[in-house]
Amino acid sequence: MSELENLIGHLQMQNQQLQSLMMQKQTLMMQSKEIEKALEHVELATDDIYRSVGPILIKTSASDVKSQLEEEKEELDIKIKTLESQEKRLKDKLKENQEKIQNMMPAGQGG
Repeated sequence: MSELENLIGHLQMQNQQLQSLMMQKQTLMMQSKEIEKALEHVELATDDIYRSVGPILIKTSASDVKSQLEEEKEELDIKIKTLESQEKRLKDKLKENQEKIQNMMPAGQGG
């Protein structure tokens, strides 16, 4: 297999990794938004509230739920930032490999 074929295969693999990474990030961002919405509702609560734990609801204080949700959101935000960092590195590698492939193509074919 030629170096060009190896690079093209590697580029395809990196594209798949990037798509997977972006899907993971999107899922985490949606979860983060859901937590933000839940926090808005918790802020409005004046009494105890009910939290779903598996198939049951448990009565708990709004402050406990708020602190748990804030902690979950913080963890999600850290994961999102990590994925964004990985995404940037992968995009940089993709761009580098695309340029290598274009430079290796015979004149008139790299367009």
